[in-house]
Amino acid sequence: MSDDRWNTVLVLGGIRSGKSAFAEALVADAPSVRYVATAVGGEGDPEWLARIEAHQRRRPQSWSTEETGADPARLAALLTEAKPDDTLLVDDLGGWVTALLDPARQPNDDEADVAALASAVRGCTARVVLVSPEVGLTLVPTTPIGRAFADALGTTNQALAEACDRVALVVAGRPVWLKDSAGDPVPGVGGAALAAPSTGVTALGDISEKSDLSATGAAAELAAPETTLAEPRLVAPAAGGETLTAGAPAVLNEPTQQLPVVGVGTPIEPGMDLPLPDADAGPDARDRLVNVDFAGTGLGSLVEAVEFAAATQGTTIPRPWSSVRVLLVSGRHDGGAAAGDDPADAERRVAEVEHGEGVLSRLAGQAGADVAVLRVARSGAIEDGPVTDEAAVDVALGQGWRLAEAAADAGRDLLVLASIGVGTDAVAAALSAAITGAEPVELLPRVLRAGGRFDDEAWMRRCAAVRDALHRIRQAPRGAKDLLRELGGTDFAVAVGALLGASSRRLPVLLDGPVGIAAGLVARDLGSQARHWCLLPDAGHLAIVAKGADVLGLNPVLDLGLGLGEGANALASLPLLRTAIGLAAATPVHPALLAEPGDGGATDLIVPNDEDVDFAEPEPDGPGPATTEE
Repeated sequence: MSDDRWNTVLVLGGIRSGKSAFAEALVADAPSVRYVATAVGGEGDPEWLARIEAHQRRRPQSWSTEETGADPARLAALLTEAKPDDTLLVDDLGGWVTALLDPARQPNDDEADVAALASAVRGCTARVVLVSPEVGLTLVPTTPIGRAFADALGTTNQALAEACDRVALVVAGRPVWLKDSAGDPVPGVGGAALAAPSTGVTALGDISEKSDLSATGAAAELAAPETTLAEPRLVAPAAGGETLTAGAPAVLNEPTQQLPVVGVGTPIEPGMDLPLPDADAGPDARDRLVNVDFAGTGLGSLVEAVEFAAATQGTTIPRPWSSVRVLLVSGRHDGGAAAGDDPADAERRVAEVEHGEGVLSRLAGQAGADVAVLRVARSGAIEDGPVTDEAAVDVALGQGWRLAEAAADAGRDLLVLASIGVGTDAVAAALSAAITGAEPVELLPRVLRAGGRFDDEAWMRRCAAVRDALHRIRQAPRGAKDLLRELGGTDFAVAVGALLGASSRRLPVLLDGPVGIAAGLVARDLGSQARHWCLLPDAGHLAIVAKGADVLGLNPVLDLGLGLGEGANALASLPLLRTAIGLAAATPVHPALLAEPGDGGATDLIVPNDEDVDFAEPEPDGPGPATTEE
């Protein structure tokens, strides 16, 4: 059984319920997926073929496709032959039942075939997700063949629900878990969230939208850091800065079920195998820009953003990010690290974001982004001893991972990591120095008070705290979790978990401050691929950001010197990044590169240097064999 305690999942749902998309999300983190298509026929039905093509376009190019066609026994054979490291997605059992009832196969013991399929699922060592229509909620069909299909499908669903570790019902795009991994119905279905058992993380309320108005939840202080974390509060600021949640109907603010996906229960340990962006799409996108119809030399340093977007989207012509989530983590650190910080002022700024006010909310509103606000437990003084315990680190890492998962499940295509806290600059400097070996005094930002006054006395107290902390751990292990326990605390662990979780879901992240860079350095030691999903829009004038980014291999796209606060800097840069990506996609090849070959009127595309430059937009997913549609 897998680390998150399921190998087999049955996903039920009606027509256009979203069941296939939900099933695909469950296997999105698998390095490769064998997509088993069961549909037969449809060659003379354009609408049916269009449905199949829509499914094909959604599949990543790394997936392979197999067809069971008119042989129902083929599906059981595929499950029996599957190996423990395989991942199979069967979509859907309606097509399988259709083949089962084919008159050409009659007379036949159909119940024996269903029992054989259930036995194959029960004995399968691979990870399997099966999609099946739920047709038993409508009227009894009026035709004999319709009644036979409904009866056979109902029998099949019951048999597989018994055989699978988990069963989900998807209605209007919202999943409800009917069976947990222990084989029992989930208590409180319809209201309570389902926690991933192996993580020890308290399940989050769903922070995806219920409508154009977003849900809000209580943002409470951490009561028991050893076992739980507070739930995030989600706000969707309007372009003018006001929050859209004000005055929303009460039903929109009630918690709903979190969508568990593959990877939620993945142990967060060094050497994680996370996906990488497309190694060819980024450079190909850069090469393509040489020949587009720009009046001057082109996009300048903004080419970095285009290349990053192309690599993370896996296409030579990327699209601008259209759905953004900001993850604001608020933590508080005791001791000398907090010298010069005003806890009341930090709390005021967090409260402003929760009410859709302040700089971060205004920029988020202008970018069309929502903001998930998470307060975490206070951490101890870095100079005195471990700032938290090992269990709290594991919980916080899992919480961050789940927050990134929630953003991906809500359809976000970009995550911005933000931070407002007390003592975070000094802790980030301590972590960065411990990992890179740089001098702490070189990394530690100066302490800026209200009115633009620098407090050098507070800065020296922070330096002393960082110095003492590094001296204290000089002979201690320097693993990622060790550093989070000794120095980072729960807020940095959440940030690290979010970067890893975003990488697992191929969700790009914008970093722009000390917390994000320090989290990136720690995340690199757990999953080296995570840094490739991060982009640094602007390094500002902070040495800790510039030096940490250099170690991570992140080149700042811009040199604006922004100091609006962590997260706000990236949001301020976002419109320019979007514009560059949009221009790169929309601008055609320069006309001078199109030559008339003769009097025939046709044009040839001239490639100046070699054949590697591809000006045509590639298909994201090539056509594959048929599958069934909801």
